Amino acid sequence: MPIHDQGYRRYGGRRAPRGQGWSVITRAGIRTFLAKRAFLALLIMAWIRFLIEAVRIYLATNVSQVASNLPPAGRSLLAVNAQTFHDMLDSWFVNLIVFLMTVYVGAGLIANDRRANALQIYLSKPLTRAEYVFGKLGILMSFLLFATWVPAMALLLVQIAFAGTFRFLLDNLYLIPAITVFAFVEVATISVAMLALSALSKSGRYVGILYTALTFFSGAVYAVLLGVTRSTAFAWVSFSANISQLGDVIFRLPHRYQSPWPVSLLMVVIVVVISGVVLERRVRGVEVVS
Repeated sequence: MPIHDQGYRRYGGRRAPRGQGWSVITRAGIRTFLAKRAFLALLIMAWIRFLIEAVRIYLATNVSQVASNLPPAGRSLLAVNAQTFHDMLDSWFVNLIVFLMTVYVGAGLIANDRRANALQIYLSKPLTRAEYVFGKLGILMSFLLFATWVPAMALLLVQIAFAGTFRFLLDNLYLIPAITVFAFVEVATISVAMLALSALSKSGRYVGILYTALTFFSGAVYAVLLGVTRSTAFAWVSFSANISQLGDVIFRLPHRYQSPWPVSLLMVVIVVVISGVVLERRVRGVEVVS
């Protein structure tokens, strides 16, 4: 049998456009987590608040007799306003789901690759560090947006469907950009911070503990300052309080903290910048020991 030449041959397949490598990482990561039953249960839990608010909107818009028989406090609970959609993004239950999802998905995104020495494999391909980081970021952000932005926008559609009119939407057109801006600010800040922590270690479990400690530590420091000063002017030291303060500004709601909102915005920017620096230094094909 003749032996054919096995020398160099030009690649005959289709080349993907440059700059799209991140989407391959994101799609693969999403499929991996969707195959886990525990995570699917967490995704379903993220929509519990949506179901509760949908029932409340139905009662408020279609069962007028129920509302008329309630005391003023009860009628205010059924009222649909900007606070309703703000709470879809920043209530204790939603924040708990976001926290659990962030730890479950984000802790090992880079840490696991560092433990398996997979960064050298990723970056030896026609894939830049930025594409690798954005690919990992896309995994966490996709799930967090599914738990925050998607239910809030769906609730707005439910309100229109139950009311049978666009009056509420026309009177509150700012809700669409408000929901979108706040959701992306919250999700992007949390995702970048978690990704930076994941790049610092080779243990996803340690990263989860570190993120939990930092989150609760900043809240504990603020609680101590609140107890000493009897003022919320130091809310800027709390990671979650800064995001909540920005949410009040975006949704045009009364500010819950005395801390100036530009300070909260500055703290969020600082977190993002520091996280970016950490990612730039830690995501390398060959680890540099200094």
